Amino acid sequence: MSLKEAQLAVDQWIKEYGVRYFSELTNMAVLTEEVGELAKIIARRYGEQSWKTGDERAADNGRQALGDEMADVLWVLLCLANQTGIDLTEELRKNLEKKTTRDKERHKNNKKLV
Repeated sequence: MSLKEAQLAVDQWIKEYGVRYFSELTNMAVLTEEVGELAKIIARRYGEQSWKTGDERAADNGRQALGDEMADVLWVLLCLANQTGIDLTEELRKNLEKKTTRDKERHKNNKKLV
């Protein structure tokens, strides 16, 4: 599924099941919440944090929980793009071009990365 197809699929779902989009401000708060949930799993799986009692469900689900949280982040980002008129396919293309122009030698020359 392309980004454009994903934006269309989310928009169709909202129209069919979601009644309407939450406000942009609400969706920004929801995006922050979802990123926090993703961060929690990353911190415990790959960082120094340990799981708290009662969090075993997330720990037991392994990659499924991680992927689900990533999808939640993407979902809300797609909602925000739709409701603000952003074509994420085009914006990602332009962003890659910008990064390539600006950083094509930067990371290769970063001694911290080699």
